[in-house]
Amino acid sequence: MLLPHLTGAHALLGYTAFAIGVASPGPSVLAVMGTAMAQGRARALALASGVVCGSLCWGLCAAFGLAALMERWSGALAIVKAIGGLYLLWMAWGAARRMRGAARLEAAAPVAEGYARTCARGVAMHLTNPKAIVVWLSVVSLALPAGARQEDALAFVVSCASLSATIFCCYALAFSTAAARRAYRAAERWVNAVLAGVFAYAGVRMLIASQAR
Repeated sequence: MLLPHLTGAHALLGYTAFAIGVASPGPSVLAVMGTAMAQGRARALALASGVVCGSLCWGLCAAFGLAALMERWSGALAIVKAIGGLYLLWMAWGAARRMRGAARLEAAAPVAEGYARTCARGVAMHLTNPKAIVVWLSVVSLALPAGARQEDALAFVVSCASLSATIFCCYALAFSTAAARRAYRAAERWVNAVLAGVFAYAGVRMLIASQAR
C-alpha cells in the first residue's frame, strides 16, 4: 500500500500541530490580513501564495534532510535569522509609514506593485523565517515513524502545503470582505500601529537570536 504512514495517529498529530502553527497569528498571517484589508482580495491571495511557496520550500528541505543539516550549521541559521530580522524591520517601517498617513495618497491610487512581486514578497517572508525550519522538522518527525520512506515524507509535506494554502486563502478571503475593509478604513492607524509593533518586535528578537551562540 502506498504511503501507509499518512493515515495513522502520528500523522493526525502532525497535521494538527502544523495547522495550529500555520493558523496562529504571526508575521505572515498578519501580513496577509493587513494586505487583504488594505489592498483587497487578489493582492492578499498573491501574498498568501508566496508564503505557501516559501513554506513548501522549507518543507521539502525537511523531507530531504537539508533543513536538519542547516540547523546543525549554526552559521547558516544565524545568517537566515539576521536577514529575516532586517526584513521584518523593513515591514515594520512600512506599516509605521501607513500609520502616520504618509502612504494615504498611494493607497488611493492604483497599486503599482505587480502580483508577481507581491507573491515574491511572500516567498521572501517565509524563506527568511528560521522558525519555519524548526516547525517543519518537528512536524515531519512527529508525523512519520522511524523507517518511513522518503515518499511518505514528501506526501506529508505536500499535504501540509495544501492545508497551509487553504488556511492562508481563508484569511485572505475573510479579511478582504467589504465589512472587514470598512473596519480597516475606520481603524487604519490602529491596525497599522499593531502591525508595526508586531513586525518590529519579531524583527528585533530575530536579530538578537542571530547573535546568540
